Amino acid sequence: MRMLRKLVSMCAATVLATLGFSALAADYPAPQQGDWVVRDFRFHTGETLPELKLHYTTVGAPSGEPVLILHGTAGSGTGMLSPAFAGELFGPGQPLDASKYFIILPDALGAGESSKPSDGLRAAFPKYNYDDMVQAQYRLVREHLGVRHLRLVLGNSMGGMQTWLWAQKYPDFMDIAVPMASVPTAMSGRNWMMRRLIVDGIKNDPAWMNGNYTTQPPSLQFVSVFFGIATSGGTLATQKAAPTNAAANALLDQRLKAPFKGDANDHLYQWDSSRDYDASANLEQIKATVLAINAADDERNPPELGLLERSLKRVPNGRMLLIPASEQTSGHGTTGNARFWKRELAAVLAMPQMAAK
Repeated sequence: MRMLRKLVSMCAATVLATLGFSALAADYPAPQQGDWVVRDFRFHTGETLPELKLHYTTVGAPSGEPVLILHGTAGSGTGMLSPAFAGELFGPGQPLDASKYFIILPDALGAGESSKPSDGLRAAFPKYNYDDMVQAQYRLVREHLGVRHLRLVLGNSMGGMQTWLWAQKYPDFMDIAVPMASVPTAMSGRNWMMRRLIVDGIKNDPAWMNGNYTTQPPSLQFVSVFFGIATSGGTLATQKAAPTNAAANALLDQRLKAPFKGDANDHLYQWDSSRDYDASANLEQIKATVLAINAADDERNPPELGLLERSLKRVPNGRMLLIPASEQTSGHGTTGNARFWKRELAAVLAMPQMAAK
């Protein structure tokens, strides 16, 4: 592991000497939107949908090296086009320069503009899980976009957990896997208990009406704000933003009164979909080079548990980047800011390919 870290550092120095990271944010080709309809999609429960729409965004030409980027819970592919993420990665000379890479940003099953409960089925929508979502992503990439091999799969939060699944389900399909803000172990502890509180909070609201509401249940915004404060933001940064009782009350009131977009059924399904997640079974079978990136102040994946370190010992070619906590980091949200890890990503991309195709 020490030797791997040293090699990454050496490669980083070489890359930074030759590549410029001064490209302006959004200085990359215009994103393109697309949809693909899968006929008779079968879920892990045995249920099927006659038509499953998968929405996606791409950046760069299809002739470039294919890269798959997976978003977090309740997010979307276009959410990854922020200045803090795409603006640090996709421009000229940046690690995922879109003049060289074909960047694929799917909306996960149940999220964004892909098929989801709020499209009409409400609580009758099939109860999907991460395995279903990864299967849908693979079929989109392989069957619709015609990609035979990915240079990189990178995911954040939910996307990070799905990256762990990708690396095991399709070990010959990628060179590099970068799971962020995640661990490959079973959903448990505070991480799961807080998610269940979202689900139960919505279901126990009389206004939910078993999913047949006409206006959004008020619990949706409340549980979402509660979850966000409890599991993201970073201890140091949150204390800096709310150093007094008055400041804390003002910040909380601001979040509770802010305009809130979302659908209760969609959110319920999205958070519940992690219920049976466990990517620990086949870590030894991963062939990709793995760079696991977590933050030291990640509230959902606290490093003191040692889950990631123990898991990486079973990965043939894996290493970890743990971003130190500071007033500039934001806990579980830290990895959404690429400036904290883009150099290490560039170094891994510059290394000789070690993964078998």
